[in-house]
Amino acid sequence: MNSPERIALCPADALVERGRGHVFGVRLWGQPARAFALRFDGRIVAYVNRCAHVPAELDWQPGEFLDLERRWIVCSIHGAVYEPSSGHCVAGPCVGKRLIPLRVDEVEAQVYWYPSRDVEPVTLDVPTPSTAPPP
Repeated sequence: MNSPERIALCPADALVERGRGHVFGVRLWGQPARAFALRFDGRIVAYVNRCAHVPAELDWQPGEFLDLERRWIVCSIHGAVYEPSSGHCVAGPCVGKRLIPLRVDEVEAQVYWYPSRDVEPVTLDVPTPSTAPPP
């Protein structure tokens, strides 16, 4: 699939420093998955929402990825601890592994995601007019 050059995710001011993440749908290796973007130390970071230990989503509440001190991304299932700026696991069952990073950018008050070969936008299977069932 040829991915668009960039996709608008959300207004930049929707991502508050060390706040709630913006969760969005993706296709990881052709399969449905979710990803998230958040602002950490002044920059936008984004990852596939999947623990490096076992493929479980990280957020303990929708969009909540950081620990209580707002310092680490923590897997709600396994307790793996990730450095938000790099996605590297620093504690827990997958030390040395890392989250799958996504390329994002903040341009003119908008956050953009740049799809890759492995992580693509979600596509809807909408019938074309010639194949659509009659009303």
